[in-house]
Amino acid sequence: MPGFTKKAIRDSFIKLLNERPVNQITVKDIVEDCGINRNSFYYHYQDLPSMIEEIILDEVNVIIQQYPTIDSVEQCLDVAISFALENRRAALHLYHSSNRDVFEQYLWRVCGYAVNTYFTSLFEKYPLQNSDREVFVRYYKWECFGAIIDWMNGGMKDDIQDIFHRIGQLKRGMLEEMLRRSISGAISDQQ
Repeated sequence: MPGFTKKAIRDSFIKLLNERPVNQITVKDIVEDCGINRNSFYYHYQDLPSMIEEIILDEVNVIIQQYPTIDSVEQCLDVAISFALENRRAALHLYHSSNRDVFEQYLWRVCGYAVNTYFTSLFEKYPLQNSDREVFVRYYKWECFGAIIDWMNGGMKDDIQDIFHRIGQLKRGMLEEMLRRSISGAISDQQ
């Protein structure tokens, strides 16, 4: 039964988080919502911040398991924002809470995972130097993370997927050209 209780606590918290900010949610609210006593909450979690961190980490791990491969830069963003799209108000409430640093830390991890996964398969086709590989991964991780933070700062009002996919259309061929230049630069350096 402990797994059921822990899931009930988490589900209640996410439900409440979709209704109100983090600072307006108490352990009492959560236990009343899911019909358990306070001791059951504290059996599973030390406090609200530790519960929030565990929920975010678990969501990151779920995203990673759901996407063992990624086929495009655009899909990197789609993967990174999947939880936020499903729980818009909860994501905004977390983002605007004292737990923002935890949220950003795990968002950075998801962006890193998505970009690394995409580029790992892409780089198999291109004989790049490790330093150039690192540059590509860092740049696209920054791009993905920055786009999401900008979107969240704007209240998640824009259709970020549409915008990011349009940018992808406009940039089509640029990545391949950068890869070609990297390869030709490496060949020139070797001669």
